[in-house]
Amino acid sequence: MSLCVHQALMNLLLTGRASPNVFNGTLQCGDDGSPLEKPLHGVLARSDVGYLHWSRELLERTKLPMVGSMLKTPKLPIWVCSINGTYSVLFSPNRSLLSDWKMEHLFHMYFYNGQLSQQSTALLTIDTHSHHWEVGIKDTQGDPEKRFPSVEMAIRTKWEGAAIDWNGTMPFF
Repeated sequence: MSLCVHQALMNLLLTGRASPNVFNGTLQCGDDGSPLEKPLHGVLARSDVGYLHWSRELLERTKLPMVGSMLKTPKLPIWVCSINGTYSVLFSPNRSLLSDWKMEHLFHMYFYNGQLSQQSTALLTIDTHSHHWEVGIKDTQGDPEKRFPSVEMAIRTKWEGAAIDWNGTMPFF
């Protein structure tokens, strides 16, 4: 199944609309410099459940899709995560996380991927106001996945620069 069809099915499940794109709204795209433009349709409204995406392979090809705010900011604090081609869920029991910006300073999230390597749901503490002198979250040299687990990289697509504490669980994924 092609990546576009796969994403269209995911968007259908999340939003009720089978768009193959994850950006917000509609973009006009010209074909080979012609004056005619072909619209590319993205996500038009916030859904109940959100979507985060991280792919080491696509990052290496500099083709990581830019998930729009419509998918990154759902109505409920639940995100389906596509991380290196595997689906998982990230969620918070605190519904005010998305309605009160002050709640996004320091909060807890649960992560579950359903893989045999995960014995129980991981409790993560997310700190979005980490100190600028902490070790290079924004450091562009080297492989980011050698410094941070892929789960953390997916979370940082929503909360850029966040520090993530695994609360005693050995980081995985």
